[in-house]
Amino acid sequence: MSISPVMLRLSGYIAQAGKKQLPPQVVEKTKHHVLDTIAAMVSGARLLPGRSGISYVKTLGGTKESCVIGSRMLTNAANAALANGMSAHADETDDSHAPSLTHPGCGVVPAALAVAEKEGSSGEAVLRAVALGYDICARLTMSLNAYEFREDGHSTHSFGPTFGAAAAAASLFRLNEKQTRHALSYTGQQVSGLSCWMRDEEHVEKAFDFGGMPARNGVSAAAMVAHGLSGVDDVFSGERSFFVAYGRDPKPEVLAEALGETYEILRTNIKRWSVGSPIQAPLDSLSELIQQNEFRVEDVERVVVKVYKQGANTTDNRDMPDICMQHLCAVMLLDGTVSFKSSHDEKRMRHPKVLALRKKITLMADDELSKAMPSRQGIVELTLRGGRSLRHHTKAVRGTWENPMRRAEVDAKSYDLIAPVTGKARARRLCDAVWGLEKLRDVRKLRPLLMEKP
Repeated sequence: MSISPVMLRLSGYIAQAGKKQLPPQVVEKTKHHVLDTIAAMVSGARLLPGRSGISYVKTLGGTKESCVIGSRMLTNAANAALANGMSAHADETDDSHAPSLTHPGCGVVPAALAVAEKEGSSGEAVLRAVALGYDICARLTMSLNAYEFREDGHSTHSFGPTFGAAAAAASLFRLNEKQTRHALSYTGQQVSGLSCWMRDEEHVEKAFDFGGMPARNGVSAAAMVAHGLSGVDDVFSGERSFFVAYGRDPKPEVLAEALGETYEILRTNIKRWSVGSPIQAPLDSLSELIQQNEFRVEDVERVVVKVYKQGANTTDNRDMPDICMQHLCAVMLLDGTVSFKSSHDEKRMRHPKVLALRKKITLMADDELSKAMPSRQGIVELTLRGGRSLRHHTKAVRGTWENPMRRAEVDAKSYDLIAPVTGKARARRLCDAVWGLEKLRDVRKLRPLLMEKP
């Protein structure tokens, strides 16, 4: 069977990506996302999903190729990618790409780091592989019409990152075009995911679905081909192919569209607040209202929070603090900000002051904000004692591609996540090492900064 133009373009691009320089702004943005994801992994290794992944991988053994972040363990690259991917999404602090409905970092970055350690790759090679992974991750679900695909019950958060992880791994394994096509076929056979992850109350399976499974399966697909296994030449076209199996009206051409011209990592969001994505805009709005107006929390009589329908459904009075809209808005009003520590303090969910304030907060789904998707906007309306009213509409959340965070802001967020785990000095060295990643000749030199001290 002949190979489709889409596959020829895609496999050729992936095979050559490790040899091509990235534009300076793409290099800089890629560093932001590598550091942001590493910070999520380090902090997430202490949370239940991260601890569960590490504990499971410990039972698997494996050749000592790559480190399990936050532990003293070395294991094979696929196992390390699994554990580190779960740690990366153990919390709600990792990045997201709105048009594709994916969290690229928690799948792509753990896969890239694991293979880079196995191969002794340079920091520059990692940056190129990560940027490539984001490109393929985003294009994959966009080619399926991400929002429609989700409506059909599929998990975009698993599909896109699995292909992104495989592309990053293929680049670091230095697969040629034919091998890359086979790796993509092995990826197509392993890609899966159902949107029932929304019902996961402890976030453990969700961390596997979003990060651990995509990272592991992507690494496995590329590693098997690198080892010499052969496969199907074009999983994306022909009889019984990927796009025959998935999507109502798929657009395969999107997979290869503007590769090398439009870099999706530039359109990927970094969370300012370590909380669920739908809560970002309301917290931005509350922060602005607090900074721009003088009022006491005792003056607040009513709070109305408006977000898009899906966001309201997934954050309404949840049991976990970092994904509960009413709780986090109450914390913001009481503290004037939301830190990683405060957004994860489960005991505080039962504090009388927080509970009393939560009773005043109403969360509403807004049709106009739903129409604005994929822009995850939010409106907060405060009614104060004496009849005074305040309102703020956040249209571009801080950290999104329309309103990006500066290097200093990403550094401050990442340091805040890492320092409580590693100590301030080591956290500072790790942040600095990532900012200078292109100078690192072997990423294995990062191990002392990533692993638990013996």
